[in-house]
Parts: sequence; structure tokens; C-alpha cells
Amino acid sequence: MNPGVHDMLQAWGPQAGHIASLWNIFLVICTVVFALVLVALVLAVRRAPRIHTQEPPDLSTVNVPEPRLHRTVATAVTLAVLGLLVLLAASVFTDRALARLPLKNAINIEVTAHQWWWSVKYVNGPVSETFETANEIHVPVGRPVVVRLNADDVIHSLWVPSLAGKRDLIPGRTATMTFQADQPGIYRGQCAEFCGFQHAFMAFEVQAQPAAEYEQWRQLQLKPPGEPGDATAQRGKMLFQSVSCAMCHAVQGTIAGARTGPDLTHVASRRTLAAGTLPNTPANLASWIADPQKHKPGTNMPANPLSGADLAALVAYLGTLQ
Repeated sequence: MNPGVHDMLQAWGPQAGHIASLWNIFLVICTVVFALVLVALVLAVRRAPRIHTQEPPDLSTVNVPEPRLHRTVATAVTLAVLGLLVLLAASVFTDRALARLPLKNAINIEVTAHQWWWSVKYVNGPVSETFETANEIHVPVGRPVVVRLNADDVIHSLWVPSLAGKRDLIPGRTATMTFQADQPGIYRGQCAEFCGFQHAFMAFEVQAQPAAEYEQWRQLQLKPPGEPGDATAQRGKMLFQSVSCAMCHAVQGTIAGARTGPDLTHVASRRTLAAGTLPNTPANLASWIADPQKHKPGTNMPANPLSGADLAALVAYLGTLQ
């Protein structure tokens, strides 16, 4: 599969497979109905009587019984009702199949939607093994995932079409969705409910990894990042903790513990910045820090008017947060 492709027609998990099967049933039945309607329309137009505007209308057949036409209409109505019943039954059975995903040894994750990014908290095991990341969900291949969904501000909708269906996130309510990735890869997700100016730039990724690779990633997330090794990055750490960064973001092992913005403990290991808006490169990171509104107008992150040297030091420090 292509990494990061948003494709509802490519099912890479049991939940998405059930939904794809339902889509195929709807597509076939609706296509047949549409074709029959077009055929009936063409026949009706071809068989319609044609007269000149000066000729009087022929009313001789107005009160003549037409049993053949009645049978045709009754048959069409019956077939339409049967088709609707088939679609209803398929929807019910699909819904039940989605609810039957075995959840033994499941990964438990809490996802909270914000304007316009996602916080992701892993809550498996004791509190000491709880950690948080942003805009990326890592899961082991072949293992079920239970996701508790919350919204921080307005209604959002989480959708990873290659793995599962949509699920709304409504402020004040907690929803749950389950899925499983059967193949390793990167699956693109998107907010599917209009949630404000930057709704289109509220993406995320689900990275499905082999069990050993996932466990290695999880163990890395549990550890605070190491100390910067050079003077520039050390100065960047001091700047991070002294300027407005620490007022919104958290980094394990430092005095920065705010939760207004994404957790940046391992930000350098992420593929993208600003919920899929930019590739995670030093140049993009510097541009994002300096002027977020340039890339994502309306975002809650303010501009940071740092000098060139200070900005380079801050980017160097964030680059060590692997």
C-alpha cells in the first residue's frame, strides 16, 4: 500500500472490510435500480403518442382499464421495497459485525480533538506507563484497538477509511470506536465533520507496526528525551522553558508541563507538523514557530518573534526530542 493514502476503497482491517462489503452491496443494487429507471424512461418516451398541436387530444383510452400497466407498476414497487429491505438487512448485519470485533488483549487509547489537532494518550497498564503524543496513532499489527473519543471545543469526527468508519466526537460526551490493522503501513485519517476554518488541515496518521517495532516505539515514548549534546541545543532548551513555548506545551523531564498545545516530548520522531499540514523538517519547523498563521490561519498558536540565532537554537533543541 502507499503510505498515508486516504482511500476508503482499500480495506486493511476487519472493520473497514465489513464497511467495504456494505458499500459494494449498495453500489450494485443502486446501479441496477438506476439502470432500470433509465430503461423505463426511454421506453416511456419512445412509446408516448405524438400529435400535432392543432389536433384535438385523443380521450378514447382515458377510462379504458390497463391491467398490464397496473401489473408493471405493482411489480416495480414490490422490487423497490425488496431492494430497500435488502439494503436495510445488509446495514443491520454490518453494524452487528462491526460490534463483534474480538477485543482480547486490546490497546486502549484516548483521543481528544481540538481545533485543529489531535491529542493521543495511551492508557494501557499502570499510570506510570501512560504517555501522550499528538497527531499520530501507533498500533501493533493484528491487535485490536479501543479508542475513547472526546472533543475539547466543537464537534469533530474521526475517520480512518482504510481501517474503520467515522465516529463523531461531541463535547461533553465520550464515544468509542474499535479497529484493527491487518497489514503494516501508514493509514491517513482526517476530521470528517466541519469544525472551523482549518478543518481541512486537521489530519492524522495511524502507523501500524509489527509487534516488536511497536513495543520498541512504546518503550521510547515512556522515556524522557536525553539532554542536548551541544551548546546550541542546550541554549534552545533554555529558551523553550523561558519563552511562551512552555506555557502551552509539555516535554517530559523538563519544567514544561502545559497541556494547551500538543505534547512535544518526542516531536522530532513525528512525520508531520501541525496535524499533517507540513512535513517535519527543520526548515518547516522554524517557519511554523515563527509564523503559524502563515501556514494555518486561525490556529491558536501565536507567532514567536525570535531572532535568527534564537530560532535556530530552539529548532536545534526540538530536533533532539526523538
